[in-house]
Order: sequence, then structure tokens, then C-alpha cells
Amino acid sequence: MYFTDRGIEELVERRGDEQVTLEWLGERLRDFVDLNPEFETPIERFATWLARLDDEDDD
Repeated sequence: MYFTDRGIEELVERRGDEQVTLEWLGERLRDFVDLNPEFETPIERFATWLARLDDEDDD
């Protein structure tokens, strides 16, 4: 188990029944980067990866 799995597990446990929009998620990611600018690059990579998931299915 990766260290980050604990945070993912907590997210699923606490908020797994909620439905959110990608707009809401984008705003939360922006808020996070505003508070933690050192994570700008990983958040940008994660957002780009999410945005392009369907592109991988087309191959």
C-alpha cells in the first residue's frame, strides 16, 4: 500500500456517497494549489491525466 492510499481511503470513507461535478473538483484543486503552491505541478499533472482518460481508451 502506498502512503497516499490512506488519504484516498479516507476520502472514499468520508465522502464516497457524495456526487460532485468536475467544476466543483476543479475549484477545490485550485483552492488547494492556492494554499499549497509547491503542489502546483503534481496537481496540474493529475488534472491533465483526468482530462485525457478517454483519449487512452480511443487507442
